[in-house]
Amino acid sequence: MRVSVQAQRILENLGAAVVLLGRGQRVQYLNPAAEALFQVSARQAKGLALAAALPGADHLAPIVRQADADSRAYTERGVEIRLPPDRTITVDCTVTPFAESVRASYLLLELVQVDRPLRIAREESLLAQSHATRILTRGLAHEIKNPLGGLRGAAQLLERELPDPALRDYTRIIIGEADRLQALVDRMLGPNGLPITGPVNLHEVVEHVRGLIEAESPPGVHIVRDYDPSIPTLQGDRDQLIQALLNLVRNALQAVGKRGTIHLRTRTERQYTIAARRHKLVARIDVIDDGPGIPPDLQERIFYPLITGREGGTGLGLSIAQSLVGRHGGLIECTSRPGHTEFTLLLPLDPASLPTATESPDE
Repeated sequence: MRVSVQAQRILENLGAAVVLLGRGQRVQYLNPAAEALFQVSARQAKGLALAAALPGADHLAPIVRQADADSRAYTERGVEIRLPPDRTITVDCTVTPFAESVRASYLLLELVQVDRPLRIAREESLLAQSHATRILTRGLAHEIKNPLGGLRGAAQLLERELPDPALRDYTRIIIGEADRLQALVDRMLGPNGLPITGPVNLHEVVEHVRGLIEAESPPGVHIVRDYDPSIPTLQGDRDQLIQALLNLVRNALQAVGKRGTIHLRTRTERQYTIAARRHKLVARIDVIDDGPGIPPDLQERIFYPLITGREGGTGLGLSIAQSLVGRHGGLIECTSRPGHTEFTLLLPLDPASLPTATESPDE
């Protein structure tokens, strides 16, 4: 079946996944949304049976068979599809049979991901949370820094006036603690200013971080790489992206302890919505560990500063990482259960997503 250029352009820009099945329920066409959903290319899938071509599509087979046998459209809502390696999505599925000629009949399979609006709402909440946190942190930092500066200055003046050198140990404690609090406030604020942008190879960033983490890892920790070589160059700040990813992978290393596995995976997502903004192409970096997981009561708050489930942790790494990625128009998401914690770093492959010189990175 030949698809006209105009029809193909329409299909390529649809948010719904569209699969065309021919004789024997073999795949004839996938639009980009279907490629992204099943993480398979149209070229790989073409000519294969539905279940063999698309991972997780065996859940759709009964609906397809029913529509084909009755020669009428069927819709089933809330169908769960399990996708590798460990992802479950919920879709509304419509199968429509039609015939181009007496000998050529087709089935049009449309899949609308219904958990997507929930994801978008969660992302909007994360972005609003991050924005509110930075405003609160900046206000708090201002209120802390001023008295700290006065406290430190008074201690220095007092130190000069003290007649007994032994008493200066006390003023040095005051000065040292003031400096420690000043450093903590600076870390809470994170880097200031807009990203210093340039062409960035994301795999070079991931490999750089992997090298740093491998140097810190005990012998029982294994790092597994699964890269998509088709990801194009990104316009961004290499150092900021390294810092954000390093915070995530370091958290994974601390989670697995002396023995475990960390997966570093890269993919591209087409026609992907981050919060309320849709992007033609988005780079995705997944950091997955098989540690004990994040307690459920912490999962909604882990991107707040000073929130940590680890003894001795500062609770600043994830907050700073979210802020750095946000400066690139992106977002970090997290899902966790015992044995599987996954942080997903999403970056639009679109220079227009970066803040301009007239915008504040915190707006």
